[in-house]
Amino acid sequence: MPAKPKISLSIAVHKGTDVVALRFQYDEKLIPIIKKIGGIKWSQSAKFWYIEKNEFKLSTVFDILKESAYVDYSALKNSKAVKNTKPKHERIKKPKVKLPQTYLDILEQRRYSKSTKETYVNYFEDFIRYFPDKQLESITVKEINDYVLWLIREKNISPSQQNQRINAIKFYYDKVLGREKMYLDIKRPRKKKNMPNVLSATEVKKMIDVTDNLKHKCIISLLYSAGLRRSELVNMKITDILSEQMLIKIYQSKGNKDRYVGLSKYMLNLLREYYKKYKPEEWLFEGHNGGQYSTTSVLKIVKSAAIKSGINRKITPHMLRHSFATHHLESGTDLRYIQEFLGHSSSKTTEIYTHVAKTDFTKFKNPLDTMYYDSG
Repeated sequence: MPAKPKISLSIAVHKGTDVVALRFQYDEKLIPIIKKIGGIKWSQSAKFWYIEKNEFKLSTVFDILKESAYVDYSALKNSKAVKNTKPKHERIKKPKVKLPQTYLDILEQRRYSKSTKETYVNYFEDFIRYFPDKQLESITVKEINDYVLWLIREKNISPSQQNQRINAIKFYYDKVLGREKMYLDIKRPRKKKNMPNVLSATEVKKMIDVTDNLKHKCIISLLYSAGLRRSELVNMKITDILSEQMLIKIYQSKGNKDRYVGLSKYMLNLLREYYKKYKPEEWLFEGHNGGQYSTTSVLKIVKSAAIKSGINRKITPHMLRHSFATHHLESGTDLRYIQEFLGHSSSKTTEIYTHVAKTDFTKFKNPLDTMYYDSG
């Protein structure tokens, strides 16, 4: 009779909350049984199943699992040792503040993305905490500028975060209170004019070729051949690959915009091979236990491929998007098309690639097809 699989229980901290983590070697027969445990969740980032500590009952978990697995709960006996394992900044709870309901309502009405809403709410709550004894309507422009200056000096916020915090504050005074836009003359950080880091076509091809795992090969190839952001890749569904039209639909991307980009012939063949092997149900790329693939996993895949390729500099998934645009420009694709492919609102954003591209405008072809079909 085969030995039962072992499930180890231990205390962990997940997103600032004490949880009981269930760790075991992947076993597809165990997953449906695990899911029967009340309050159980899967963490894509931490790669374990978990239950919040205040909801955890050992007897319940043991009763559900005892027939199917050996439950090792010895680590729970020493749980006191990890009670203070949170970083100090996570243990300090911010005082609760009441956000104006109209602020939340107008964010919803304007159809801001989930991530933008969370960012605005978080940053505006910080702003309210900074002025505990003042009515929001009475806070002056000078006081707001002083607050931003304090964030820069004391919190060392980045220029990007500075802009986001200013936007969250301006949203209240401009959109909620309906004041004139000139009312809030907050000083913006000077924009850095960094050139995009790009890979050569040879480097991209090498990264694809050294990647043996078919799913990982598809991820790298699609990031590059469609000029995708990581979030766009993990949010892509099977139905977004329009093989008859040779198009890929990128749905509700940055700025809640849809766009289309051409589907490479090589990419289509690779995706068909991938689909036959992995049979994803909804999302184009799914994790071991179903659901969306994580952006963290995408980053690891790209970094691993770069290391295997012998590329010694820091490589990120976004560099594949930059490389896609640069290689298109070098192949003769008009800048207006590249702007559409990337989903840029302004042509000025796309123009930055003219500074890194070799200006030999002669062709109009997907660079991935050039790699695989025109190489002889």
